[in-house]
Formats: sequence, C-alpha cells, structure tokens
Amino acid sequence: MNFSRRKVLQLLPVVTGGVAMGDFDFLMIDNQKKVLEGVRSFFQKVANKDGTFRPGIANDYAGNSDTKFSGIAAPTYAVIIHKTFGWELPYEQATIDFFLSCQKEDGAFYAPTGEGDMELPLAKLYNTVQSVAALKILGIEPKYDPTPVITYFFEGNRFQDLPLYTTSFFALFYSAWKSKMPSHIDEKMRGYLMDNQTADGYIGDHVASTFHAAHYYRLIGEETPLAEEMVSRVLKDQKEDGSWSLHQPDWDVHAVYDALFVLKQVGGITNRKKEIKQAYRKANNWILKCQNEDGGFSHFPGDEPSDVDAVYFHVAALVESGYLKPVKGIENEEIYGWGHLMNPDKTYNCLIE
Repeated sequence: MNFSRRKVLQLLPVVTGGVAMGDFDFLMIDNQKKVLEGVRSFFQKVANKDGTFRPGIANDYAGNSDTKFSGIAAPTYAVIIHKTFGWELPYEQATIDFFLSCQKEDGAFYAPTGEGDMELPLAKLYNTVQSVAALKILGIEPKYDPTPVITYFFEGNRFQDLPLYTTSFFALFYSAWKSKMPSHIDEKMRGYLMDNQTADGYIGDHVASTFHAAHYYRLIGEETPLAEEMVSRVLKDQKEDGSWSLHQPDWDVHAVYDALFVLKQVGGITNRKKEIKQAYRKANNWILKCQNEDGGFSHFPGDEPSDVDAVYFHVAALVESGYLKPVKGIENEEIYGWGHLMNPDKTYNCLIE
C-alpha cells in the first residue's frame, strides 16, 4: 500500500488545531478509510496460520512493550482491533484454539513465547486477564476456572507487590468473567489507590498508573477521586507535538492512549471541554504521523518497525478521540482492550451487589 500519510495530513485542519472541518470532511473520511485499510493489511501480513500473530512483519522481530513481554499480547490485540471494526480474523478458529491451548489446569494462561518468565505472578495475571477478555469477545469460555489467578493476589496483600500500572487488571477480569468482583477485593484496591494518589490526582507520578486508576473506577461504576485535578495535570503535561512522552528513555509508549482515556472518561465532569477537544486534535496529529507505509504503527513518529502493540494503542486512541468510528452494535464494550470503547455517559459495574 503506497500513500503519503503526511501529505494528506497537511490538508486536514481537523488534526492541526481548532479550525472547523467544513469542506474538508471528504478528505478526513478518505484518510480514515486509508488508516483502517492500512491497519487491516498490516494484520494480514503478521497473521500466522496457527492463529497467532507476530509482533511485526519481520520473523525475527521480538516486539516492544506488551508484545515483547508475552506472546499472548499480539493475538489479543488482533482480536480486539478486528472486532472493534467488525472484521473477521484471518484464521479465527485457529486463534480461538490458540488461546484455549495456553490455559493449564491451575486456571492460568501461559504464553508460549515472550521475554517474560511466564511462571511469575505478574505474567500469569497479564496473560490470564488478556485471554479471558479475548475469549469473551470471541464468544468462548475458558476450559478451566481462571479465578485462582486473581484470588492469589488477595491472600494477604500480594497485589501490592505488582506495579502500579496493573490496578485495573482485576476489574477488567471481573468485567469479562461470569462472576462479579468480591467486595473485599474492591475494598483493598480502593484503599491502595487512595494511599498512592497525590494532590494532583496522579498515581505514582505517571500517566500510565493514573490511567489504570481511572480505568478501575470506571469499571466498578464509581467516580474517580480528584478527577478535576487529574484532568488538569493531563492537559498540562501534553507536549507541543501532541504527545505525552515525558519519561525518556522509555518514552512512555502508551502515554497518549492513557492520557486520552482520562480526558474522555473523566474529563466530562470538568468544565474543560474546549481544552480537551484541542488536546484530542493535537494528539490525533501526532498519532497519525506514527503510521508507516506497511499500514502498521510504530510507537513514535519515524520509529521503525511497526508493532502490533503500537497498532492497538494508537488505533484505540484514535477511537477514543472520535477520529475513527467502531462498528455499531458492540456488546460488552468495556472489555475491549483497555477501555477504548467505553461510553463516558454509561455506568459500568463489575462488583457484587
């Protein structure tokens, strides 16, 4: 696929500031179509007949962030993106069989490949939550009860040994699983989040852990504490180029997605709509510069190669901002990825009542 993304962007005032689209609507629609054509083409290039997906086009590419950590990440994000736009997976039954093959009798899912030690509790948590959600989206139940993976962390306070960017994993699990979250888990999680939140609304002084806190509260149907302060900090931290890449050398690979989630899901209770809209436009402009000629996305402009991890987080961010539109009629939208389809005007609740 050969098209000049940057040339098209130069014609699109919707992503460059507060200018109304007007007669440029047709250009925006055409570019949206090209973005999605590129994404679908990229997934076809990285799909394997066994139902898995490589992190990138090159066979020897190890991946980045989630796709480097776990071989379950790329298939999960492939499922989520395909179903977000109503696409059939290249080898859908094989993908279902792959997820089912990753679960053992202890209930946990184990990735067959990846940089992480798949026996560690963090790996079991990540792989199990992702797999349970992916299978639910595909209309399939796991072979074994996966809840022991979750309850392990609440035998005492083991969950506190996890990174702060994992807090919403538990709410996502219970949103996707057939039973609700027990009250004692929620009580511990809320107390932990409150203990780690600072006066500016942030958790751990980082937008990623802050996103997971906001994600957690949205999934349990409760208001996010210090929401106005949180939104103000997110708006303040956006860079002139539209990104939130504040912590080099890791460059906060998911920071733009995380920030847009907070603005969309929490920002509605603040009187900052104009600023939030401008932040969306700046972010869109930056994200679109990350799409490569192979149709995929890299985490940063000019940062090769394309990676399934970057594809999910950038495409999902474009959905959050309203630039890309999902297929209509999606059910259980809150379990798709990290919440890009959640309706900010809808109350979700994964708690036992």
